[in-house]
Amino acid sequence: MPRAIWSGTISFGLVNVPVKLHTATEEKDIHFHQFAEKTGDRIKNKRVSEKSGREVEFKDIVKGYEVKKGEYVIVTPEELESVDPGPRKTIEIEDFVDLDEIDPIYYEKTYYVAPDSGSGASHAYALLRDAMRKSNKVAIGRFVMRTKQYLVSIRPMEKENVLALSTLYFSDEVRSPKDLDVPGKVKIAPREMDIAERLIDSLSTTWKPERYEDTYRERVLKLVKDKAKGKDIVVEEREEPAKVTDLLAALEASVKEARGKRSAAAKSSGTRRKAAASRSRARKKAS
Repeated sequence: MPRAIWSGTISFGLVNVPVKLHTATEEKDIHFHQFAEKTGDRIKNKRVSEKSGREVEFKDIVKGYEVKKGEYVIVTPEELESVDPGPRKTIEIEDFVDLDEIDPIYYEKTYYVAPDSGSGASHAYALLRDAMRKSNKVAIGRFVMRTKQYLVSIRPMEKENVLALSTLYFSDEVRSPKDLDVPGKVKIAPREMDIAERLIDSLSTTWKPERYEDTYRERVLKLVKDKAKGKDIVVEEREEPAKVTDLLAALEASVKEARGKRSAAAKSSGTRRKAAASRSRARKKAS
């Protein structure tokens, strides 16, 4: 079982459910170190004084908040501790809302919520999970983790028996798009709309996350492995995408291309199924 990153209780009404939080996702970005190009020496970041240029130890550093340009208010760790961020061991449920009411832009990071196995919380956990699932509601609350207060949603996973907690951005953290130069209501030709809908339909399928892989990361890792083996890397010039001059023609060509890909994928899938069935029959006959 993965190590819990937080433990406490979910509080709704007078009911408290002891729980633990586990990370639900992991980033698989490729991280590079920095080197001096000419010498190959490793580059490291240091905390240095802006005036003297001398390195400052971490224990001697305090935080400062800029109140005016170049004017800072220094805040000590003890002073920050005096500001109560709220309950540190309780996720306080304040409301229940419909899941569809939360725009995806508010979601930040997701965690799994599991009952604390040593506290006999399983029954209360299952009650909260199943009641939310039956009412099609998600819980909204807040809690404190590592000195930061989080707004969160808690929901039952659709195909799993676990609760998922997602940290949410507060409303003042979401930027307004009102200053962006985007078109308002535009008159669309019926034929353009019809072909655009056909294109969407031809590309529509069931959501299967395993179908989508980080192909760029795979190519970068291959490049690194090839260089490690001493292979020469040929940098090809990238072609710029052609500009669309005829929207209707581009839509029609896109529909034709999408249908061709779907047909080829269906044939490939059928071939794989036939091969698998043939192997299965051969194994049965051999046995």
